[in-house]
Amino acid sequence: MAYSSWVPHVGTNWCSLCRCRPSAGVIGYGVCLSEQEYTVRAAQPGEAPAILDLWQGARSSHASTPDRPEDVNRLLGEMSGSLLVADVGGALVGALIAAWDGWRGNMYRLAVLREHRRRGVGLALVRAGEEHLRRKGAYRITALVGYEDEVASAFWESAGYPRDRQIGRRVRNL
Repeated sequence: MAYSSWVPHVGTNWCSLCRCRPSAGVIGYGVCLSEQEYTVRAAQPGEAPAILDLWQGARSSHASTPDRPEDVNRLLGEMSGSLLVADVGGALVGALIAAWDGWRGNMYRLAVLREHRRRGVGLALVRAGEEHLRRKGAYRITALVGYEDEVASAFWESAGYPRDRQIGRRVRNL
């Protein structure tokens, strides 16, 4: 389906178009973009090991910071709803951080297991992230994408996030 044809689910049990399970019962949003049955929802406490396994299996070669259980647990504890997951039958197949700093929305750490890619899972996570950030008050969202990651760049471009040619990012590890 094209970007403009996504269908928000609010308060329904099943999508009549593709039978995906919306996450209305968990955090109140979901999108229909795949023929695959999956749920997009907020990650739950205790899922850090599964999220770390997912990131290990689908991590971009451009990611440079280590994935640590204490960081995932802190995110789950302090920013409830900011770590979204796509789940198929209880197995996590995708994840995205959609963080709000009180000023802007930021999305990063999008990962979908290779065997579940090109089925709408990544775009469903992004649209759910947008809804989460909109509810927080965001009116602008930045996606953190490796400049040289052609696959990720093409995905984000197709999702409506063109590369910003005016502002770059400066980073210092502490």
